[in-house]
Amino acid sequence: MFFGPLPLRELEGAILAHSVRRGSVSFKKGRVLSAEDVTALRDAGLTTVTVAKPGPDDVGEDAAAARIAAALKGQEITVGAAFTGRVNLFAESRGLFVPDVERINALNLIDESVTVATLPAFAPVEPGQMVATVKIIPFAAPRGAVEGAEVEASAGMPALRVAPFRPLTAALIQTRLPGVKDSVLDKTVSVTRQRLEAMGGRLVRDSRCYHGEAALADAIAAAGRVDLLLIAGASAITDRRDVLPAGIERAGGVIEHFGMPVDPGNLLLIAHIGETPVLGLPGCARSPKLNGFDWVLQRIAAGIPVTRADVMRMGVGGLLAEIPSRPLPRAGAGAVAAEPPRAPRIAALVLAAGRSSRMGGSNKLLADVGGEPLVVRTVESVLASQAKPVVVVTGHMAEAVSAPLAGRPLTIVHNPSFADGLSASLRAGLAALPADVDGVVVCLGDMPRVTPQAIDRLIAAYNPLEGRTICVPTVHGKRGNPVLWDRGFFAEMAKLSGDAGAKALLATHADQVVEVPVEDGGILYDVDTPELLAELRG
Repeated sequence: MFFGPLPLRELEGAILAHSVRRGSVSFKKGRVLSAEDVTALRDAGLTTVTVAKPGPDDVGEDAAAARIAAALKGQEITVGAAFTGRVNLFAESRGLFVPDVERINALNLIDESVTVATLPAFAPVEPGQMVATVKIIPFAAPRGAVEGAEVEASAGMPALRVAPFRPLTAALIQTRLPGVKDSVLDKTVSVTRQRLEAMGGRLVRDSRCYHGEAALADAIAAAGRVDLLLIAGASAITDRRDVLPAGIERAGGVIEHFGMPVDPGNLLLIAHIGETPVLGLPGCARSPKLNGFDWVLQRIAAGIPVTRADVMRMGVGGLLAEIPSRPLPRAGAGAVAAEPPRAPRIAALVLAAGRSSRMGGSNKLLADVGGEPLVVRTVESVLASQAKPVVVVTGHMAEAVSAPLAGRPLTIVHNPSFADGLSASLRAGLAALPADVDGVVVCLGDMPRVTPQAIDRLIAAYNPLEGRTICVPTVHGKRGNPVLWDRGFFAEMAKLSGDAGAKALLATHADQVVEVPVEDGGILYDVDTPELLAELRG
């Protein structure tokens, strides 16, 4: 890949290496320069510009990141769209994140241009939480490095997956000695139930018995069939021959391992009776705070076998006693942490309330295009994107526009003030959005050629932390629709008037605007005249 200054005559098709602001020109780095851009740079008085130019043996940053992410993707993982050489991967379900650590390390050693960053192995994750990101460091990567990364990522089982938590049934047995308060035992039941329910499991029974080998063996026999048996002793286990392990063996169980290199949680006992796993709990398990018991319980709930060797390898990162906060997958767990990275909640707003004033009396949204109304084609493209939920605003001929959309996963909102222009429909649509959305993609109902991929690319570009809160698609430097807006602009958008929509806010908040190049001419194509409708049908 070439990187350096080039004269204007060689700039077309090159990638801008640094942002350029001079006179009326304001181009951000990463922009693929068109012939019109080169003319603008010349008019601004520039003679050379620093750019990157991928060669025939290079793969563009977005394509490279997308290929590697697709090869890494495994069970219960969603891949986002590529933007600026980055592709994020997200959990589809609640469970444990399971990376192949050795293969991720091997992939990162292939070439400095290819990087993969992930959460720690066996981190508990929620649906929509980011688990990994693929980033191409320069503007392109060598083809050999990309192909090598694909081979490494796809060798055998996928290198990244999420093991979903299963609906476990569990029984809890607590032994007791004189002087042990019922309140302590009751709290242990409550905390254990919370732990299980946070992972979709259930505590189906709890019982109490004397802290003795024979009494414990009888309680185990009476526990019935469950997926997991938990035993909390009146005093800590201090040896493999102590009361709890002896009672388990008397009941027909086998002790697999005692102790773990995790603090708190050192005195955990792992055993089994037939196919049923049995855990002798450390004293810290009576507290909701994170401890070694959580690490083992999470793996069992996710269907991941926990062997003696697995426990003995938990030492690195196992010093939990000095960590004041830790993200725990349960409510009321005591420890509080910042919200983990997740996929943005981006809704879609389809404005379909207009009067089609330039169509000679007919409603363009109801025009037949390939056997279905034009508005249906637009809405189906939006529904196929990652934007959720989808809200459609109707106005003129509302019943006729709504009828062909029936049965689809969307919300229809009527705007009785549709004659006041686009701003009134925008206001009605914004008011109907859920309070927890991070932003919205505003789509025009007469743009059926906009693809789901173009919308997904806007969502991938959205990043408030990096100042990308308004995402505008471009083709060869020309801006189009739809546009993604952060919810921080909703109040200003609701105060607009007339038929211009939110376009005026782009100039007001230019520092928050990111232009998102797409290979989709549909972002420039709205059906405003009979001639354009005839072209669409053709």
